[in-house]
Amino acid sequence: MSAPTQRPKVTEREARQVAEAAREQDWRKPSFAKELFLGRFRLDLIHPHPRPSEEDVRRGEAFLAKLRDFCETRIDGRLIEREARIPDEVVSGLKEIGALGMKIDTKYGGLGLTQVYYNRALALVGSASPAIGALLSAHQSIGVPQPLKIFGTQEQRDAYLPRLATTDISAFLLTEPDVGSDPARLATTAVPDGDDTYVIDGVKLWTTNGVVADLLVVMARVPKSEGHRGGITAFVVEADSPGITVEHRNAFMGLRGLENGLTRFHGVRVPAANRIGPEGAGLKIALTTLNTGRLSLPAMCVGAGKWALKIAREWSAVREQWGKPVARHEAVGTKISFIAATTFALEAVVDLSSQMADEDRNDIRIEAALAKLYGSEMGWLIADELVQIRGGRGYETADSLAARGERAVPAEQLLRDLRINRIFEGSTEIMHLLIAREAVDAHLAVAGDIIDPDKSLGDKAKAGARAGGFYARWLPKLVAGPGQLPTSYAEFGALATHLRYVERTSRKLARSTFYAMSRWQGRMELKQAFLGRIVDIGAELFAMSAACVRAEWLRSSGDPHGREAHALADAFCRQSRLRVEELFGRLWSNTDDIDSRVVDGVLAGRYEWLEAGVVDPSDNGPWIADATPGPSQQENVHRKLP
Repeated sequence: MSAPTQRPKVTEREARQVAEAAREQDWRKPSFAKELFLGRFRLDLIHPHPRPSEEDVRRGEAFLAKLRDFCETRIDGRLIEREARIPDEVVSGLKEIGALGMKIDTKYGGLGLTQVYYNRALALVGSASPAIGALLSAHQSIGVPQPLKIFGTQEQRDAYLPRLATTDISAFLLTEPDVGSDPARLATTAVPDGDDTYVIDGVKLWTTNGVVADLLVVMARVPKSEGHRGGITAFVVEADSPGITVEHRNAFMGLRGLENGLTRFHGVRVPAANRIGPEGAGLKIALTTLNTGRLSLPAMCVGAGKWALKIAREWSAVREQWGKPVARHEAVGTKISFIAATTFALEAVVDLSSQMADEDRNDIRIEAALAKLYGSEMGWLIADELVQIRGGRGYETADSLAARGERAVPAEQLLRDLRINRIFEGSTEIMHLLIAREAVDAHLAVAGDIIDPDKSLGDKAKAGARAGGFYARWLPKLVAGPGQLPTSYAEFGALATHLRYVERTSRKLARSTFYAMSRWQGRMELKQAFLGRIVDIGAELFAMSAACVRAEWLRSSGDPHGREAHALADAFCRQSRLRVEELFGRLWSNTDDIDSRVVDGVLAGRYEWLEAGVVDPSDNGPWIADATPGPSQQENVHRKLP
């Protein structure tokens, strides 16, 4: 029988312990980005640029051609924007061409595309309609197929993957009305009822695809009991199971066609055979799935950058002010240069990370997280600059432009659609902390016990000995390196100077991190603004490395655009270096302490007088809706697609 759901009361330390337990603890394969944060520039891990096989290219290009034709002839992005819904016939068409099974193996009826071509497909379809890109991504990147591929039993794969490749849409349900990035407070329960069934009760929020999904991945807490280790656990659940009610379809500032809702579970019976992995492994499954799943979001940011560059080029060449095209005015030209150079770098980051994921020879958990962080932040800036270049027309809707006889350019929609990328699949703030944790893993492995208040004096003494040996070997290597030799990386031509900068700066970044850990020790985890800057520097260094490696690959392989690629990589690296130097300056010269004092004053009400003189147009409803478990009182708005 089901049990009443009570939200767990957890301390900050307990919440961190839950998150820590879900991490992959070991590094069994090398990681370029991990080494970068440690001051070791392992160019050999990414150069020469990994390349797909001829068969992967053939299969991928054949599908992209089919998908491009579908996008051009069957998708009306403006209609989806106006009606806030993807037409049923479009979804049916996507199923017909195999888009639901892009990442699913051919033996289950899928297309078996590589991560590289899956990402390119998302960039393509996302340029036609970001809502469709989100639907396909949520289905395959974080929905049922990926966790089954990695953690599912053969029986589960045989039962579900053929459906997911051809007819069924899936969704991932973790977030709750009062639970975002802190899963320790997860309240949805899955109570064992005998040996072969669990009963799920709870409420899930922001369920992308949840309004139309056929299959769900549900994260729920199994109570610890005799024979059950308990913990947060993953289940495959049929979306039409008795007791499941989609109570609301959410509406957003962007991605208006997104089928995202609020779903209530009341006494939902799920066979034990539908559990993915053991009890308590749910968060680890989610995080492992996201290692590659996160690459789909920056892939669509790449598509947005490509489209923004096209519009910026065409518009700024014909729009004249003060006797010449606006592109020839430096104030606009710098924005166009930023869009072009950054789009090149974003594509380099995503393609490099994706190819490494396909080859499975590197641990890319940091690379994928950096790609998501950097892609979402820079994609948003690209869209913002496009709107500025377009001026008043950038703020005007595409339908309004068309109604008065001008080209319907949805620049303002791009801005609205991309804004969510800085929030979902890990907000920028959470990504900073996640990446920072992985970046300092080597330090915590040898010295973590020293600052752990729960460790004994004996444990601390042993950790001190380990740390002494590690740092005696590591610190001297941060003093000098190839980046100080003018002949290093000569095969990269003019780009060699940027790689030398990355090598030198990687060591400087590692020294800064070590100094901060020595200074703040156990309080380091509270210095979130500092950690964010450390991660942002690492992201820039990774992007510079990827851009140079991609440009040199294109040049050396005889690509007709190799010279232009070198020029774009050079421009990007010069822009990036300015950002890096600013971030380094802000590591130690900032307003972090002042900001904390201001926050204390705001929360204490000392500045309420500053809020006078306005009216609050929001209503008086609760900040967080009641999510008490029980039977639904709402109409089920779940929509079955054809």
